[in-house]
Amino acid sequence: MSIRVGNGFDIHRFSDAPDRVLVLGGVTFPGEPGLHGHSDADVVAHAVAEALLGAAGLGDLGSHFPDTDERWRGADSLELLAEVVRLLHEDGWSAVNVDCSVIAERPKLAPHRDRMQVVLSDLVGAPVTVKGRRAEGIGGLGRAEGIACLATALIETRVHFVDQRSS
Repeated sequence: MSIRVGNGFDIHRFSDAPDRVLVLGGVTFPGEPGLHGHSDADVVAHAVAEALLGAAGLGDLGSHFPDTDERWRGADSLELLAEVVRLLHEDGWSAVNVDCSVIAERPKLAPHRDRMQVVLSDLVGAPVTVKGRRAEGIGGLGRAEGIACLATALIETRVHFVDQRSS
């Protein structure tokens, strides 16, 4: 069995558009301003996808779903994450777990954390944990200008990789 680790990061600023909905980890946050982005701007789902892709060596979110492609405008980030999980499985990998730290002054994640973890875990097929962190007033995140997420994924495969350099 082989295991690999990947890191993911995403950040979006808050949108001024009144019709924009805030989505984090596939869960909507009523009454909160949405994030600006080409898709639904779900920073948690994006960071999870980036971590999984990085661990498997399958590129990044932008190479699979470029923001220059109109097909992805307004896309549901859970659908993008589902495609990333499919790509991993196709390549022989599966997630062991993913851990996320969401950096935001607002909104409070605690009332939605359990639902976020269930939604993401079901989709990824492995435990996904979500923690909220504050930027303590430092920089744009500390001024509540947006939200960022860091994710770390552990993946495994039963396929044995042969190092071609030693042959």
